[in-house]
Amino acid sequence: MKIKLIYPKWPKLKRQTEFHLPPHGPVCFAAAIPDNVEISFYDENIQDIDFNEEADLVAISTMLTCQIPRAWEIADQYRSKGIPVIFGGIAAMLHYEETLQHADSVFLGEAEGRFDTVINDFKSKKLKKIYNYFHDFPDMRLVGPARRNILKRDLYNYRGVQMVDLVHASRGCRFNCFPCCTPFLGGRKFRPRDIDSVVRELESIDNNRLFFVDNSMAQDNEWEKKLFKALIPLKKKWISHPIKDDDEILDLAAKAGCWYVYQAVFDTSDYIRRRIQRLKERGIGVEGTIILGMDNHDEDYIKRLVDFLLEVKLDLAEFTILTPFPHTPIRATLENEKRILHNDWIRYTGGEVVFQPAKMSPDKLQEMYYYAWDTFYSDCSQEIKMAKLFLKVIEKEKADGTYEGTRLRRERWNSRKK
Repeated sequence: MKIKLIYPKWPKLKRQTEFHLPPHGPVCFAAAIPDNVEISFYDENIQDIDFNEEADLVAISTMLTCQIPRAWEIADQYRSKGIPVIFGGIAAMLHYEETLQHADSVFLGEAEGRFDTVINDFKSKKLKKIYNYFHDFPDMRLVGPARRNILKRDLYNYRGVQMVDLVHASRGCRFNCFPCCTPFLGGRKFRPRDIDSVVRELESIDNNRLFFVDNSMAQDNEWEKKLFKALIPLKKKWISHPIKDDDEILDLAAKAGCWYVYQAVFDTSDYIRRRIQRLKERGIGVEGTIILGMDNHDEDYIKRLVDFLLEVKLDLAEFTILTPFPHTPIRATLENEKRILHNDWIRYTGGEVVFQPAKMSPDKLQEMYYYAWDTFYSDCSQEIKMAKLFLKVIEKEKADGTYEGTRLRRERWNSRKK
């Protein structure tokens, strides 16, 4: 049996430098497929799909709302050929009712320990319309290494620089942030993987630079300390979402190879200023994630916010516009207030205004979004700021003797391209 696994393309943020990371969802899903099933994988962001390639079943993995319209187009094309299609992933869960119109089957939930049932049903010609494991989470001991050998690794680089590999040490999130759908998808319970299992997976990845895509590392202090202590001997360099603002944890993160973190900047307070400063004091870079269009934002506020970002010397900034994705607290609020302008999902990129702001017009918020990008990067382009961050990781690698291995791997990847 052969499954064709597809990761559809989506419109990228305007103003942001375009680069492509190896996707995480598809390689985790592929690890849940029995070994005797052949898989071919296409990431449409970096390669064209071969619609003539033979397959028994097409599996479409979706992460983003703005990705789902293209996913439906792909599914319709395959189904017109008589090839059945199954959907899975975050966006399929957020839009499963609409997706059912374009699918033979939709898988809701996490696939570990469950996908054998789907394969057996398919072989018996009894494929179900819905496999609903929503909030019926698998035992975390079933979550093993992702199946990265399906990736065409040579294609994931930016100007000759190999991109980070994505990995996760936990699932779920005990927080309930207003713009986030994670509580709906993964539950409010923090579900850590066994740390030894995580370490074995990291050791197996032929890349010194990693990205922990956990929703937040700062969910359990003792677990976070144990994880970082376990990472120290590996000498990997990594990026993550927020880590706990605690002296011991920050020191351990630096020793464990923390390269930079994504830090939400939601105001201009001394709390945010100190948090950024404490990371930078330990040699940890900071990429600010800034949502524009909150109810207290007007034109002057956004200008002051951008000035603050420049003042605290963020290494990078990623600006997005508040976007009411399905099953988020903010969407419920804006729906009740009748402030959502449309549900044209392909425009739900985080870079377009799709709701009525409280203190300005949609056009003005769109204008201020471009102002934020252009002003923050006016003296130094995003490409150069990214390069500076890469120089920092090279310095870290040279300090602990791992740079030569990274360089040789890069040369090997580049030679394969030729």
